[in-house]
Parts: sequence; C-alpha cells; structure tokens
Amino acid sequence: MAEEHFSESHEFLSLPSAELIVHGHTNVHAPRQITLTSSFNEILAFARQENVSDIHLTSQNPIIFRKFGKLIHLTADLFSTNHIYNLLLETLPSSVMKTLRETGDMEYVHAISGYGRFRMIMMKQRGGLDIAIRLITKEIPGFAASGMPTACANLIKWTQGIILITGPSGCGKTTTLATLVEMINKRRNEHVITIEDPIEIIYEPDFCQITQRQINAHTLSQGNALRASLREDPDIIVIGEIKDFSTLNLAITAAETGHLIFGTMNTVNASQTISRLVDSFPSEEQLIIRNLISESLRGIVCQQLIPRKDGFGMVAAYEILLNTPSVANHIRKGTINQIENAIMTGKALGMVLMSDSLRKLVADGIISEEEAQEHMIET
Repeated sequence: MAEEHFSESHEFLSLPSAELIVHGHTNVHAPRQITLTSSFNEILAFARQENVSDIHLTSQNPIIFRKFGKLIHLTADLFSTNHIYNLLLETLPSSVMKTLRETGDMEYVHAISGYGRFRMIMMKQRGGLDIAIRLITKEIPGFAASGMPTACANLIKWTQGIILITGPSGCGKTTTLATLVEMINKRRNEHVITIEDPIEIIYEPDFCQITQRQINAHTLSQGNALRASLREDPDIIVIGEIKDFSTLNLAITAAETGHLIFGTMNTVNASQTISRLVDSFPSEEQLIIRNLISESLRGIVCQQLIPRKDGFGMVAAYEILLNTPSVANHIRKGTINQIENAIMTGKALGMVLMSDSLRKLVADGIISEEEAQEHMIET
C-alpha cells in the first residue's frame, strides 16, 4: 500500500529548470539530536554539524549516517515510505517530485543557507523509497589543505592537454578537481566551462570567466554540451565525469585543438586509466589513439580515502603520473604494464605509486597496516 500511495498521490506543476540547480532554505537550525519527527532540512543540517559524508534515508530503516567510512544508525524507529515521501514533498520543488514519481529515480542538488549543498540520489526500490545524500564541501580547500602531493600544483601550468582525476566513488575526486580549478581561477585570465551532472560546487569568478552547465537543466547531454563548448571560446573545459566513448572522443579532440581538459574517471590507478582510455576505442583505431593520448595527456591523479588510525576523519592516498617522454613512449608502444616502472623511476619529478603513498601513511602513523593492505591495488 505504501508504494501505491507514493505512485498515485499528488498532482504536480512544472517549474523552470533553473530550480533544479539550487533550492535554498533559510531559518534552519541544526538540532542537538534528530528523530523521525525532525524535518528533512534539520536532518541535513545536523549531518553537516556532525561532519558526516553521507546520509541514508530508506523505507523500513532508521536514519543512517556514514562518518569516516563507517555506517552509524541514528534512530531506533524505522521510516515508512509515506514518511520519507512527505519529508521530500514538504521540502523539494514539485518538478523534482514529479520526475521522481514518473521515472522512479532522480538526482538533485539541494541547498540550505548556512549549511551548504547536498547531492541527493532518490529512487524507488522494492521496500519503498531510498535516498542517498552526499554532503558537498562548503568551501573549496586550498592546495596545502587538500593534501595533494606537491607535483600536482604544476598541473595547472598547462594550456593544452588532458588532466584526469580518478578513483573509486566517494573518494573526493570532485573536491580535488575543484581545488585545481580554483587555483586556475585565482591565477589565470581564462574562460572555464564546466559540464556537470549535477552542478555540485559553485565557483565564484575571480580572474577567470566561469560558465557552469548542468546536464538536463542547461543541455540535453554531456556530448551536446561538450560540442557546444568548443564554439564558446573556451580555454579550459571541466568534465564532471567522463562516462562514455563519445565524451572521451570529444575530450581528446578538444585537447588536440588547443584546449586544456580536466575530467574524472572511476579507475583505480594510472595504468588502468590509460588502458580504459585506449580500450574504449575500436581495435583498428587504438594505434592512432595511443599516439594522441601520448601527446595530449599531462597527468593523472588517482586517489583513495582511508580511515585515519586515530578514528578522527579520513586521509587521502595518491598515485601521481606525469607524462614524461618515458611514459609517452610506453603509451605509444602499448606497453602499459611498464607504466608502474616509469612512475617508480620518475620519483624525483614528483611521481608516486599508490602502494608507496599507503606505506608512507603507515610509517607516519596516520593509517593502520590493516587499512593499507585493504587499499593496496593489485596490478
């Protein structure tokens, strides 16, 4: 009956697409504790105050937070489908609720004045409704605060090529990307176009002109947005996530025509990233693509987030690849299995293997040996 009520109740009005980007609320105060009677915004504000990374609101489950990589149950009582639905109905634009009702899933960024932005994934499922909420960083960290290796600062010097930020879901790729883009914003006079799904971090233009576009709000697809951006006098194009062959192909073309491309991918290390790039193309085209990538690739930043040994937060471990003549030669020849050796011999230039980054965190007493072993990447 709960699913029936959800699918058949309420009429909706269409709202302008701009409301899909920011829907701010004022006069929200974080309570000292939360219960099932708390409002949707109070739950989000409390989560921000408690420094959690994710919130899960699911039918027939309690309120669940993810903090420092671990799930924590906040309430003893369980949500009903109608309760979750009514929380959303009281808070979100009717256009969002209409899409959720009609399609069964919806991605949306919700904003609360004073508490920042929250990326929401809402979906129907067997038990009713499921909402996964990621807390987006309120402030873009500076380079020193980001923890990135020193060599990464040099990535922003390029005017042409491709720079990739990679890692598993939830490892902080968006924040790392934002730090590099904001460094450019504060140092260079450039036109930056971002293509995102959805827009998470809002950039305030400093020296740069910044155009932010959201898929399904400002453009129909990632491919359409990327093709259009090439005619909009860009210097730098930021692709929130390179999801498919078409986007990858256009990104390589854009780099070859004199633009600097930043993008993210869900690959775990540098060699896998290069293999994924090459293998995305038909076999008869891969020789040409390897040559193009060897010329246009500037660097790859791979990262993982590891729970700290002291229990207070997470720390990033990095693998850094810079495109030296040796790396470019391996890409051209297709000897991707030798990329790890090229990183090892390029330590003086700032390159680092993920395994070495993890070992250093253990040696410094920041993470445990067990955590390091769990996050080692097999090659």
